[in-house]
Formats: sequence, C-alpha cells, structure tokens
Amino acid sequence: MTIVPGKPAIDETRSKVMASVKSCGNKSTELRFISILKVWSINGWRRHYRLSGKPDFTFPKKRIVVFIDGCFWHGCPKHCRMPASNVPYWENKIKGNVRRDNRIRNALKEKGWTVYRFWEHELKGCASLARKLRCLKNSLCV
Repeated sequence: MTIVPGKPAIDETRSKVMASVKSCGNKSTELRFISILKVWSINGWRRHYRLSGKPDFTFPKKRIVVFIDGCFWHGCPKHCRMPASNVPYWENKIKGNVRRDNRIRNALKEKGWTVYRFWEHELKGCASLARKLRCLKNSLCV
C-alpha cells in the first residue's frame, strides 16, 4: 500500500471505487447468451423477470430460471483468481456470494422453479455449454 500525504491509501481508494459500482447485470454476457439461445432456437424467455434472486433469464410458463454467473464474482473453481491485496475481504466476499447463490437456488426450487446456472466462461463454447443447453431445451419441450 502506497501512502501519500493528503491522499487516501490505494486500498481505500479501490474500496470506494468498488463500492460505487452498482450491479445491474453483465450486459455483454447476457447478450452473448441471447445469441446462443437464438442459435439453439430456444424461446419463451424474459430478461430480468421480477422474481426473488433476480434471475438473468426466466421462462415463466415452464417455471425455469437461468443465471449467468461471472467467474470472479461467483467463485468459479476454474477461473476465479483472488486479487493479491486485501485477500481476506475478497475471500469472504466471494464465499458470501456463493452462499447467497445456493440459498437463492434452494428457495426457488422450493417454490417449484427449475434453476440453471451457466458460468461466464461456458458461454465461450465448451462441452458443458452444449450439455446444459440440451437439458434446458428438453425441459422447455416437456
């Protein structure tokens, strides 16, 4: 941490910047997912449907929700890399996000919703993306 008289420490500045960032979805990953849904001819979805947990995509008629999880913010086991500074803060933050994701998933399931979660990195194309999309499409056709 660099301390300059009359200026806040770098960690304090970073903390203020991060606190000012308000989450309203990751537009680029959501737009990528929309393109994927179109290629797979999956329709009937709504974005930002008012539902607890704020799912990214909802298929209200089939009671299916989709969350697109950012690799950093949601603790992807393959891609989440903790920042070198303020490690305890970030570890607690990410662990808290994972716990919240699990609570939301369980609450939605208890209310009769089917929950799909896609990692941000999966949208770039991998075997798990195709497998999950086939499951999603099959769930919608039932």
